[in-house]
Amino acid sequence: MRRLFAIAKLTLKAAFRYRLVQLLIGLLLAAVVGLPAIIKHDGTAQGFTQILLTYTLGSITTLLGFATLWLACGTLARDVEECQMQMVAVKPIARWEIWIGKWTGIMLLNVFLLAVSGVAVYLLLQWRSGQLAPETQQKLQSEVLVARGSLRPAIDPKVIEERVKLRLEARLKDSQVATMERDFVRKQILEDEKARLQIVAPGRGRGWVISTGLIHDKLRDQPLQLRIKFFPAEKNASGTYMGVWEIGPPNGRRYHLEQPSLAGETFHEIQLPPNLLDANGDLYIGFLNLNTTALLFPLGEGIEVLYPESGFGLNFIKGLAIIVCWLALLAAIGLASASFLSFPVAAFVSLGVLVVGLSAGTVRQVVEEGGIAGINHDTGQVDNPTVIDLVALPIFKGLLHIINLVHGFSPIDSLSTGRSVSWGELVRAVAQIVMLMGGAFAAVGIYSFTRRELATAQGQQ
Repeated sequence: MRRLFAIAKLTLKAAFRYRLVQLLIGLLLAAVVGLPAIIKHDGTAQGFTQILLTYTLGSITTLLGFATLWLACGTLARDVEECQMQMVAVKPIARWEIWIGKWTGIMLLNVFLLAVSGVAVYLLLQWRSGQLAPETQQKLQSEVLVARGSLRPAIDPKVIEERVKLRLEARLKDSQVATMERDFVRKQILEDEKARLQIVAPGRGRGWVISTGLIHDKLRDQPLQLRIKFFPAEKNASGTYMGVWEIGPPNGRRYHLEQPSLAGETFHEIQLPPNLLDANGDLYIGFLNLNTTALLFPLGEGIEVLYPESGFGLNFIKGLAIIVCWLALLAAIGLASASFLSFPVAAFVSLGVLVVGLSAGTVRQVVEEGGIAGINHDTGQVDNPTVIDLVALPIFKGLLHIINLVHGFSPIDSLSTGRSVSWGELVRAVAQIVMLMGGAFAAVGIYSFTRRELATAQGQQ
């Protein structure tokens, strides 16, 4: 450990020598103080926190992310190119200890800068919230500056799968359908089954049941929030849609609410009074569509109930911890590239890996369409698949699986909307981002650095 921290100390000194720390502190202070002052909010609690949290934390993460890649590439590659690493490697210290020591130094710097920035954001948030109107402050404390858990309607995938299987067997008896790809037909049926669970036809009603499970006693006397989002099949001139909501047990106390003007394609939160659960802890939600067009409530985010789970301070720390996990992965990527490449090439490769990681939408589209050229929607097949399609599709499927390991976390969005960053989510972030993905890059980097001939690099100077 003493050797590891000696290398980490040298890495920190290099960061100060490059003037990186001084520059980052200035940029982070500008992001924390300057952005909320420049960008005006709409006076609502949601708008206030979205400006202060989303923009500041997003800017902080971006700055630290690029700085981490640059420092990780430079601290190892330049030490080799400037022959400083050769002086360290002859000492009684293993190559893997040098590599881990570099990573430790970078992460110590990241944790320090993120902690300082996080404290500044938190204090600024508390100070600025005190300047809002009293009713806005109350809403801020109950809906935003809190960690709210989430409950959604239960969907049994086995039931959906059984329906899809029965309909698929019936459809394949049609000679015209039988010529189409089986997976394509199955996907169409699956989407149709999902649509039946999401769409509320004009003049019709729909009900959802949300089970609170083991926490129903805890939530029985608590005020809840109903969070909804829908998409209209056809947009009207006003962009708003009418509906009647009935929340509560069928044979008990019910909460009746008419919302004549809910905008489509955006989130709405309805404050619910306590004690609307039935004896089993289930919450019944009914909706009547009073519009001339169908409304689609997405399965993942269409209907959701939020409940208070913990305080904002602890939730804020857990959100910052997930950002640390992202930075740990970026440090491993940069060091892995610098383990066998020069500084400019390592920086280029690291940025390329980052761009691929941010292109999840494009990669997912290629996988869903079965190739780069895409599928023919009439036949459900890829017309004349090229060699590129045959090679790229398996690669993109593997990339998508890897990218999904990192992309399934959104602490900034959760903090700005008062959502809970659960301990399970934090543990998954550490396991998937740091240990699995970061460990894979670390293994490649340590192996490459161990096998690298430092004398060769010295001779090329």
